[in-house]
Order: sequence, then C-alpha cells, then structure tokens
Amino acid sequence: MSDPAAAAAATPRTAPAAPEGPDGPDRPAAPGRAFGARLMTPLLLGSLLNPVNSTMIATALVAIGRDFHVGAADTAWLISAMYLASAVGQPAMGRLADRAGPRRVFVAGASAVCAAGLIGALAPDFALLIVSRVVLGIGTAAAYPAALAMLRAESRRTGRPTPRHVLGRLSLAALGSAAIGPTLGGLLAATAGWRAVFAVNVPLALLALAGALAWLPPDRSVGRVETGAGHDGAGPVGALDPLGIALFAGALTCTMFFLLGLADPPWPLLAPAGVLGAVLVWWQLRHPEPFIDLRMLARNGALVRTYLRQGLTYLVVYCVLYGFSQWLEQAHGYSPFHAGLVMLPMSVAAACCSPVGARTKGVRAPLTVAAGCLAAGSAVLLLLAGSSPLLALLCAGALIGIPQGLASTGNQAAVYAQAPADGVGAAAGLQRTAQYLGAITAAGLIGLLYGPRASDSGLHEIALIGIALALPLLALTLADRALRPGHRP
Repeated sequence: MSDPAAAAAATPRTAPAAPEGPDGPDRPAAPGRAFGARLMTPLLLGSLLNPVNSTMIATALVAIGRDFHVGAADTAWLISAMYLASAVGQPAMGRLADRAGPRRVFVAGASAVCAAGLIGALAPDFALLIVSRVVLGIGTAAAYPAALAMLRAESRRTGRPTPRHVLGRLSLAALGSAAIGPTLGGLLAATAGWRAVFAVNVPLALLALAGALAWLPPDRSVGRVETGAGHDGAGPVGALDPLGIALFAGALTCTMFFLLGLADPPWPLLAPAGVLGAVLVWWQLRHPEPFIDLRMLARNGALVRTYLRQGLTYLVVYCVLYGFSQWLEQAHGYSPFHAGLVMLPMSVAAACCSPVGARTKGVRAPLTVAAGCLAAGSAVLLLLAGSSPLLALLCAGALIGIPQGLASTGNQAAVYAQAPADGVGAAAGLQRTAQYLGAITAAGLIGLLYGPRASDSGLHEIALIGIALALPLLALTLADRALRPGHRP
C-alpha cells in the first residue's frame, strides 16, 4: 500500500477490477461522475452536524440555565454529554459502517439527529435536554466514519483512488461549521429562543437523509465478502461487540470525569478507569471480532502515531481556543462580541488552510508546518499581556488556526491510507475519539490553570504547555518514516 505521503489518497488495497455490487459486477463510473456532487452533498451535510452542534450550544447555555433554574456547572453537562457520546459513538458507528454498510449507518444516524432535535425542542425538563444531547452525539457520530467508508467503497467500485481534495472537503465542512456554530446559535437563540438551537437539526438532518436515500449507492449485501480484502462495507451485524463498547464507554466516562476535575483531582476514579481498561484489553484480545482491534493497532504503528498526532494537536488547539477566548474577555476586557471578532482570524486561517493541505502532495509537509505553527503560536501567547496590541492578538489566533486546517486534512488522509481496507470506518471513528480526548483534557487544564478567573499568568502557563507539547509533536512528525514519500510498510 502506498503511504499517505504519496500523491492523493491511498490507492485501494485490492484490485479494483469489476468488484461486485448488490446485483452483480459494478461497471466503473464515468470519470466525471465518480466522487461527484450527488455522492458528496449528503456526506458533507451529514459531516457538519457534529461540529456545528458541539459549538452552537455555547451561546444558548445562559438562556437554558435561566429557564430551567440551573447553574453553569449543570449546563456544562450539555457539552460534556455530547462529547462523551461522540467519543464512544464515532468508533462504534464506524465499526457498524464497516460491517452493516455505510449507507445504512448514515441513514440511521440522520434519523437519530431528527429525533434528538425534536426531543430537545420539546423537552419539558433539563434531564430530557441532556438525553437529547446524548442522542445527538450518537446520531451525528455516524456521518464522518460512514463518509470515509463510503468513499473507500466508491474508490473500489470505480477503480479510482479517492482524490485528496475530496477528503479535504470533509475537513473543511467540519472546520467551517464549527467556526460558525457560536454565531448561528446566538442568532437562533436571540430570534427564536434557545429551543431553535435544537430544532434546527430537524431540517438539516432531513436534507441529509433525503440526499442519502436518493443519491448514495446501496450497500453490498450483508455477509458478502470481497475476495482478498475482507468486507467492503458489509458484514455480520452481530459482530458489533456490545460488551467491548460498554467497557470502552465506562473507561472513557471515568477518564473524562477525572480530567474535568483536575483542579481538585477525583483520584478514586482512576481505580475503576484502570479496571475497566484492563478488562477491555482482555476482552478485545479474546473476541473474534473486537470493537477495537488491538492486534491490528499493535501491527500498525503508523496508524497509532497518527492518532497520537491528532490527540496532541487538538489538545493544544482546544487549550488555546477556549483559554484564549476566556482571557480576552476577563483579562483583556473585551466584550463577548469583540472577543469573537478577535478570534475570527483563527477560524479564517483554519478554513483557508484546509483546502491547501488537501491539495498538497503528501502529508508530511503540512503536518510538519502544523506542528511548527502550534509552537510559534504558543510562543506568541507567552508574550501577551492585558495591554498587548490588537495586532499581536490577531497574529496569535491566526498561528493557531493554521494547524487546525493542515492537521485535520493531513491526519484524515493518513488514517484513510493507513487503515485496513475493511476497517476504515472504525479507524476514522477512533481518530475523532483521539480529538475529543484532547478537547476534554484541554477543558480540565484550563480549569486547573485559570481557577475562578482567567489571568495573564494562567495564559502563559497554557502557552508553556502548548510549547512543551508542540515540540515533541514536531519531532514525532519529522521522525515518522511512514510519512516519507514512497514508503511502503
């Protein structure tokens, strides 16, 4: 298999000649129609639902707390619940896409998003609102791994490698929707009330659902296996490994609560997290179709290093994203609106660099630049103070935005190339799980370093952590032989 550093995405691992479809051999699609608008429109629309919902809720939390008479500590559950559900749901939905077919999983996920939107819009109490966010996390988690599994299946069907710019569009949809989420949420909450933040998912999911039913190619028949390659988006649904998923969810939940309480560490949580993790490893090594294929990961060091890069990158990015914005308001004296404007270069840089990274030949160069910009942006933060000029603030945000776009497309292309041919959906889900773990860890560090209020010293400590993580990340990227052009494992 060609390494991700090769031009475009990885060439499919199996011979593409006349793969069988549900009704017989598929004929290669016309060159202009493969990976075209009909295939990509529902995939892109579905892929933006998770990131936009992760940020759109931010500007509605105050109004929700006021209506249900709960404080900030309680409304934070609306964020954490979706992160946890997504972190577990991404690899679970990816595995299901590999086994049952990506189109089926995509359609089921869009249907769940519709249900979650209705539950949230009509919720009579706060507990049901949390349920809505959990269902929303699971439903939106289906789109991204299903999309990558669908692209791999389309690549086999047409005999063409998936173009890097196609993968880049998925990253751009996620980055762009996450960037506009707070603005969209604020607009909806101000004009139609906070329930509109939940209700807007219904028409968006219905559009994705209609596009999927009309344009996505049907999955292969369950149980049919492609010669020499394993499954091509189909397989026994009974092999989903529910016990493995439950153990993974339990260990991740304990870890999340520990990380969110770093200011006053709940040390007793480490015991159940360790026990559940050990049992998970034991069970995954025994199960014939494990939820997380630990043996494959042990053999696939390149993929494990990609997950590590993803987690470290977004740990720094989320530390700056949340920590810098709080510092702008509480230490620098900006209003929420003006703080959002100062953060705008970060979003613009991320959106602009995503297609650039997608068009770059290979992934080693953009990932190296991303790590270098993380170190440089953190160094600029180290120099900031409450009296710093606006230009310095804008430059700091832009420097952190660059690696968001480059690392997102680069690591996505690496996962697509390094994952097993019959497991790209589950592999893509684990990539997002690494990202969410970075976000949860960042939230805990910000609470630990800032305490009750953001300060210059707290921002500088965040900057030092960013530098301390970005430099090893740069070394890891440069030393990774799997990212070198022409490398073959």
